[in-house]
Amino acid sequence: MQVRAADTAIKLHASFVGLSAMRHIPGIDVRTYVGKEILPVAEELSGLRQTVFRDWPYLYDGDRSYERDYLAAYATSPRSVCVVARDESGRAVGASTGMPLADEGEAFRRPFEEHGIAPDDVFYFGESVLLAPWRGRGIGHAFFDAREAHARASGTFRWTAFCSVRRAPGDPRKPANYHRNDAFWLGRGYKPAIDLSCTLSWKEIGADAATPHTLDFWMRELDREHA
Repeated sequence: MQVRAADTAIKLHASFVGLSAMRHIPGIDVRTYVGKEILPVAEELSGLRQTVFRDWPYLYDGDRSYERDYLAAYATSPRSVCVVARDESGRAVGASTGMPLADEGEAFRRPFEEHGIAPDDVFYFGESVLLAPWRGRGIGHAFFDAREAHARASGTFRWTAFCSVRRAPGDPRKPANYHRNDAFWLGRGYKPAIDLSCTLSWKEIGADAATPHTLDFWMRELDREHA
């Protein structure tokens, strides 16, 4: 399958798989925050990011200064979104974010522009982080449901996209029980965008300094049937 943007063809793997409907998850409250509404939950989101991304494949050694700047960008984008999942005690157990690609940093925008894709046509999904005990309950689907619904409602976006860190298959640090999320993403209708990637730097656990990492983009065309 190919998706064309301007005069450039971007190759995508597999066929489109439709979205499931928004869902109710017993014992979990999923709420959406938009723009400046994200500020009151920023500290919770930062804590979840630093906990989940500390594990493989990111091995992120959390930096509070970076976290503060990163989350401030979401709060200043009026069409940004943060979806938070809480357990029955009110504790945040997972969160996901998104914003118009046009509001993202140059490192995210440039690869799309170089492939002839206008940032105004793309709603970019940031992280989707969930504490391990709560995985496998449909919360990941709820995060995608909510962000895709927000993208449909907040603009004339043609695409939704996110990126995932690229790791060498034989990296000895990979846990034996680690499973990639490819099947889940494909089931949501996303496909790897060939030759579309960005480079971000962060400090890994045990490292002395930040190092560059390649992240590969996944995309899907945003259907309008649910709008």
